[in-house]
Amino acid sequence: MFWHKTWRALRQRGVLGINQRNCDLILQYNQRHLYPLVDNKLLTKQRAITAGMRVPTLYGVIETERDIAGLGGLLSGHRDFVIKPAQGAGGDGIIVVADRFGDYWRTASGKLLTLDDLEFHISGILSGIYSLGGHRDSALIEYRVQPDSVFSAISFEGVPDIRIIVLRGYPVMAMLRLPTRQSQGKANLHQGAIGVGVDLASGVTLGGTWHNLRIERHPDTANPVSGVQLPFWDEFLQLASQSYELTGLGYLGVDLVLDRDAGPMILELNARPGLNIQIANDAGLMARCREAESEMGRCRRDDHVATAEERIRFCQQHFSSLGTC
Repeated sequence: MFWHKTWRALRQRGVLGINQRNCDLILQYNQRHLYPLVDNKLLTKQRAITAGMRVPTLYGVIETERDIAGLGGLLSGHRDFVIKPAQGAGGDGIIVVADRFGDYWRTASGKLLTLDDLEFHISGILSGIYSLGGHRDSALIEYRVQPDSVFSAISFEGVPDIRIIVLRGYPVMAMLRLPTRQSQGKANLHQGAIGVGVDLASGVTLGGTWHNLRIERHPDTANPVSGVQLPFWDEFLQLASQSYELTGLGYLGVDLVLDRDAGPMILELNARPGLNIQIANDAGLMARCREAESEMGRCRRDDHVATAEERIRFCQQHFSSLGTC
């Protein structure tokens, strides 16, 4: 009886469960043949560049064991960089190098690595140990994002990112993910990062969630995570909304970062975004998706194709958590 009442209460609040997400959103809006566009970070990056959307600069790609021999030359002009599997998930297999000391590279967490260490790691990436389905993979070497100073008081090392859930171009919910000491500087909730709700209308942060518990302060800095104005918020929403046209996938998690020099960038896209964003926002995702679907239906009846600006305006007017537009 208790679980039945709980389920009904969540249903009434429009909370989205994983089975409903899979059936009503992913299967309905995401065609399988389009998945490689987001599952492969190299394809995502190439398509975004062609569309004129900002992404971290790609320094090089290692695709075969033979390519590994050229790694030293590829890295010779860079003191800091990121190595990541093209088809990785959940932040696994990513190495963030922050500086170089002679023949050593120092990671963001302070670990010293030799060229042999990096080559061994890339060999593992190529073998597919970090990739979706364990398939052969490629290693990307790219620009290390320099986080904007707005995050200095509410993040522990690493690079915070912003996840925006998009339904056919309608940004319906947003969350800021903040690295912690436990997550080792990675903005991954499963590894101990914090998820902070973001008001869609204004870009102001709300309360946070850590290990599915509601929190008000960052566990490492002790500073409040709410009430922070994210710069360039309209530009973040624009990039997220345009990701629908970029991929053709109707239900997306768009991950973005704010570089201190380059501004908002697309980091990667996810065709199966998780559901913790609802805890961070204290709001149901399905309720917002249903309202966005109603607006899509109205546009179809009026024979009107909504622009990215119109889709954003609708969501800011209807999904504000602070009661502002």
